[in-house]
Amino acid sequence: MSDLAPILQGFFRVKLIQHKDASPHTIASYRDTWRLLLHYAQRATGTPPERMRLAQIDYDLITGFLHHLDTERGNAASTRNNRLAAIHSMFRYAALHAPDDAEVIQRVLAIESARTGDTSIPWLTPEQTAAILAAPDRSTWTGRRDHTMMIVLLATGLRISELLSLTRDDARIRPTGSHVRCVGKGRHERSTPLDPASAAELGEWLEHTSGQPADPLFPARGRTTRNLTRDGFQARLNKYQKIAAQDQPSLAGKHLFPHLFRHTRAMNMRIAGHDVSIIALWLGHQDVSSTMKYLHADLKLKERALDRTAAAEQQQGRYQPSDTVLDFLDSLAAR
Repeated sequence: MSDLAPILQGFFRVKLIQHKDASPHTIASYRDTWRLLLHYAQRATGTPPERMRLAQIDYDLITGFLHHLDTERGNAASTRNNRLAAIHSMFRYAALHAPDDAEVIQRVLAIESARTGDTSIPWLTPEQTAAILAAPDRSTWTGRRDHTMMIVLLATGLRISELLSLTRDDARIRPTGSHVRCVGKGRHERSTPLDPASAAELGEWLEHTSGQPADPLFPARGRTTRNLTRDGFQARLNKYQKIAAQDQPSLAGKHLFPHLFRHTRAMNMRIAGHDVSIIALWLGHQDVSSTMKYLHADLKLKERALDRTAAAEQQQGRYQPSDTVLDFLDSLAAR
């Protein structure tokens, strides 16, 4: 076994789980980062992960991996920065356990995050939303599951990790006050209301499927005790995008990803006139500053609408009165 394997195991088992008591979402995010990185490193070096040395995960390899995220996987700068943060965290742990590789570690820790800038927030229009929801074949078990998942995402604005971790017991369908319970970032629990239509859809899903209260609400196909994965959901979404684009061509070139449903929910609430503090509470934001981006996006939307209603050509400059007005003023001055 190489020196990388025990360091990586210690990072997850000792630092994250024992010392930091990290949440399952944090562990899953860091795990996914290192899984992607090790697959990339194996292709780049030809060394399987179990034989890989820490020194092989150097500055050049990691910058190549980050470029791979940008170009081949099409990740946003924020996703790239999250991956880099997970790598930095492990290398700070490795600095205590691999002093011989101090130079490699310091060069990796010197890699800077990408600038994200003020990017516009994408979301689905009502027409695009309807096309996406109509794409699954609800006569099949998988199609009904996927349709219900997207309905719940659009109604609640849950993060995809929160949705996929829901159990059957987390869905509370009642005549009034239907909601789903989830554990979000920082292990904060919250309940998110369901409107009557989404509650009815989720209620039908529960009636037509079986399982124990602790079983996944949306399991992988044929496995009632195994959660659907994030990649599995993305694969289904890619399929439905192609179908929906036949009715809505604007979807053909649109980047569809799970968080897009969360943006759509937030923007629909903002356009409906809900205060930012209400949206923050709904989405589970601990800091309202995280929600301000939807306010700015709404203002930009209104500015574009205002620009479209303005005159095509508007003369600029100082007001010039007519000759009769000037004559009138002159007559006043003469008196």
